[in-house]
Amino acid sequence: MLVVLAALWGASYLFMRIAAPVLGPVALIGIRVALASLALYLYMAALSRRPHLWHRWKEYLLLGLINSALPFTLIATAELHITASLASVMNAMTPLCAALVAWGWTKQPLTSRKLSGLVLGVVGVGVLLGLNPHKGGIDVGFALLSLLASVSYGFGGVYAAKAFPGENPIDMAVGQQLGATVFMLPLAVGTVPLVAPSGVVVFSVLALSILCTSLAYLLYFPLLQRVGPVRTLSVTFLIPVFGILWGHLFLQEAVTPTIIAGLALVLVSVALVADLPFGRSARGRRAQGA
Repeated sequence: MLVVLAALWGASYLFMRIAAPVLGPVALIGIRVALASLALYLYMAALSRRPHLWHRWKEYLLLGLINSALPFTLIATAELHITASLASVMNAMTPLCAALVAWGWTKQPLTSRKLSGLVLGVVGVGVLLGLNPHKGGIDVGFALLSLLASVSYGFGGVYAAKAFPGENPIDMAVGQQLGATVFMLPLAVGTVPLVAPSGVVVFSVLALSILCTSLAYLLYFPLLQRVGPVRTLSVTFLIPVFGILWGHLFLQEAVTPTIIAGLALVLVSVALVADLPFGRSARGRRAQGA
């Protein structure tokens, strides 16, 4: 499930990079979450079920804002000026942000291992940006928007685990996207371009909505309930690998030494923060329940 989820979310950067310059970030995300909500609702109808949302409608509105509407829009805006590869690597910082949120909000301890990971992650971001605001033509301001999306995802993951214990995962997927639609669709109506988009853009929007959002969140919330927010968000360990792969294959984005070095540092930092059991014996992992 983690690998499939990573492949889908890795592809979302590709589709946003294609569609955002044509439709605009706000219109694209408004369409994305509206179509995703419709697809999820039809899925539940096919199962002869209705979503149970009204008892926590305020919570679903907040979840939709911080875990979909805001980060989706930040990433789509960033990808007007940065590559899909760089955006996906910057978003690999999500588990680090989730660890900080969990420490400040739920009082989960920051061990020396996690602190080392946080420092290493900051170094990795510095490498990705070249430690120079103008080096390599990277627009640091837009790259940091992608990083800010990771902060929003970190809050969203911890909030979802804290506010919805025992909630049906399908209800959570529908509720989140409907909540995001409430915020984004009114904004999108006034920004949709009047010129009909190309078939490639239409396909990108549909894939982004149905595969990368509806299907992906049907996988995400069960994982969140089973293993917790920080470990579930460690799926971003794999997302940038797919993000770089899809960007290289379909957009001919260069895989530079800076991207590889920054990615390596960020992934090691994620492994430390998520407390992944590399370097331990299988016997030790079993003893710790890993």
